[in-house]
Amino acid sequence: MNIILLGPPGAGKGTQAGFLVSERGMVQLSTGDMLREAKASGSEMGKKVAAIMDSGQLVTDEIVIGLIREKVSTSKASGFIFDGFPRTLKQADALGELLEEMGQAVDKVIELRVDDEALVSRIVGRAEQAKAAGQTPRADDTEDALRVRLMAYYKTTSPLIGYYYAKGVYERIDGMGPMEEVKAALASCMDA
Repeated sequence: MNIILLGPPGAGKGTQAGFLVSERGMVQLSTGDMLREAKASGSEMGKKVAAIMDSGQLVTDEIVIGLIREKVSTSKASGFIFDGFPRTLKQADALGELLEEMGQAVDKVIELRVDDEALVSRIVGRAEQAKAAGQTPRADDTEDALRVRLMAYYKTTSPLIGYYYAKGVYERIDGMGPMEEVKAALASCMDA
């Protein structure tokens, strides 16, 4: 089963993806992780990625699709969790075409729906806990930074929700409950 987890920054996608990796043998394909891995690899693709990233430019969709193709074709997994991709309708089309070419599909797109104000409180609280524990909080764990990231998320993701809803693969679950409740709702959604 191949899924896309949607949700704004701090919604718990990474935590829930971790459960799916450990309990279902899925592979999490995080575009950020794949780009950093490619850059460090020294391969031809890695050199290309490094040059683009070092110049401060955005890596093209074609390169990201190439990295995804490589991972999907070489991984022996029971499914993939797409994290951070697709972010646009063009990327959604490209991912669909790639998977179809490989005899696969996006089976579910699951949005972790959260309340923005509660999410802001959660993230600001996370930063305060880090400070209290003597740790350095993430630089983007501030109310202003989170609100900017939320706006960017909703701007780019809204069209994806309609796109995948029309394809009949979109589901939404409540991402505000305790971690175990969200985990159970996600499992139920995937097993339906």
